[in-house]
Amino acid sequence: MFADASLITRDGVELVSRVWRPCGDGPWPALLMRQPYGKSIASSVTLPHPEWWCSHGFVVVVQDVRGQGASGGHFGGFSQEAQDTTDTLSWLRQRPEVNGRVGMYGFSYQGLTQLLAPSECPPPDCLAPAMCGLDERDHWSCDGNAHWWHLGLGWGLQLASLQAKRRGDHQAWDEMRRSLEDGSYLREGMSMLEHHDPEGMALRWLKQSPERDSDWIQHSMPHRWLQQPMLLLGGWWDPHLRGVIALAEKARAAGGRPELHIGPATHLQWWAESSELLLKFFQRHLIDSPSDCAPPNSADDIAVWLWDQVSDSWCGADDLHPASITPLSPVSSQPFDQQRWHLCSRGLACLDPEEGQILDAASDHGGKVVIVHDPWRPVPAIGGHLSPSAGPCDRASLDRRSDVAVFTGEPLKGALPLQGKPKLKLHVCADQPGFDLCVALSRLPRGKNTVQQLSTGMLRIRGQQAFELCEREVDLQPLLATLEPGDRLRLSIAGAAWPAIAINPGHEAVACSAPSADCRVISIELHLDMAQFWMLPLLAPQHLGTPAD
Repeated sequence: MFADASLITRDGVELVSRVWRPCGDGPWPALLMRQPYGKSIASSVTLPHPEWWCSHGFVVVVQDVRGQGASGGHFGGFSQEAQDTTDTLSWLRQRPEVNGRVGMYGFSYQGLTQLLAPSECPPPDCLAPAMCGLDERDHWSCDGNAHWWHLGLGWGLQLASLQAKRRGDHQAWDEMRRSLEDGSYLREGMSMLEHHDPEGMALRWLKQSPERDSDWIQHSMPHRWLQQPMLLLGGWWDPHLRGVIALAEKARAAGGRPELHIGPATHLQWWAESSELLLKFFQRHLIDSPSDCAPPNSADDIAVWLWDQVSDSWCGADDLHPASITPLSPVSSQPFDQQRWHLCSRGLACLDPEEGQILDAASDHGGKVVIVHDPWRPVPAIGGHLSPSAGPCDRASLDRRSDVAVFTGEPLKGALPLQGKPKLKLHVCADQPGFDLCVALSRLPRGKNTVQQLSTGMLRIRGQQAFELCEREVDLQPLLATLEPGDRLRLSIAGAAWPAIAINPGHEAVACSAPSADCRVISIELHLDMAQFWMLPLLAPQHLGTPAD
């Protein structure tokens, strides 16, 4: 059963929550979610309905954040949440059906609301933030100096539509909803945001330059909160994965012991066992006695579980190479020397998928490849973490295009574990003042004609620096994939990934946007003599006991 309840914040704003209670007599531990999409939905797109939590002995409180749903005030995005979290926790702990123990849960925006609070605010007993992060640029809106185009516009229009509904403007709601249905948001989304939600957070992000760090907000999480029991959930095909990994690093640096699970998930499609995983976490920290929760052996303990994209199975820390979790060897303080691969082509890697090579050792003559990006027929984005069709995919048809440079390795003699963060380094220049590098890492399974895309990444260059032949580095989405004997490794490089990212027009007179007559054909030169590809560790080194904020 449920009932709505309100609190009045210190500045006089009413925040409305829906409260679900178990049957019988309380009090019970509480699970709190704070979200902007309507309290009755309760993130059931990915998480169990509150009634399920109640059946396991929890009070569930789902709150409309300030300026959304039934709550009062003006919606200001992330910046409003810290103080409202404080007022909400204080109110919740005083409710008669709550026994004083509180956990917070939710993903995306509902994950972010768990992270922001003033330093003096008492923390919840445990947190389970999923698919979120603290950096508005790197964790919410950009990759490789390029805005998330499809995702940024889509999410911005969703928030703007909620505001239109709130003020009773059904025409605006219909206009924005139809644009998402027919795809016109990819061209008209910016103008609709400027008209219907000119002060919105998503529009601000899309107007900020990804190259200027000082323009972007990096939120901080209280040190004491980082030390609380924390379950972090991420997905290999979720755009916020880097944010989840960064949270694990911050918690570990603060002396916490976070649990990190990265599974076969997109932003809205999770793995089936995630609900039971969350339940056991909350039972352990909110229902069991504190003595039942074993303390970590040391400050750098971290529970890591990763899904292998090839074997379709979970791997724990004991199954992974130590260098994939931390870059320090377990027997020394020296960085672990990761394997590096090199690229080679005689110039036909865009036309012959077998001509470009991935080599274990550098070639004396790596060669050069020219990619011609034509904005009339840009290379589409499929699968991965940013495209409209996020998730695993077969990219064989894309690799047959003449504007995609393809490099393939020899059949593997043994298993090859790819664990961590892929990075590609090579010398590149273009014939226009602007270009993009859109890179995909794939597996060619033995005996099959499919190309299993494992990870994608991109880099945007704008201005006169595009003419300079210099070293460029592309960071790809983290992964775990253990290639099998006979499999082949492949790297594919293109000049576009539409509409995951907007089209680079090849000059600075117009903004990156949808393909238009203002976009130029761009020839991109890949110089391969010093090209290298390797894996960085999943988690960065930490100076243990040092505050992360």
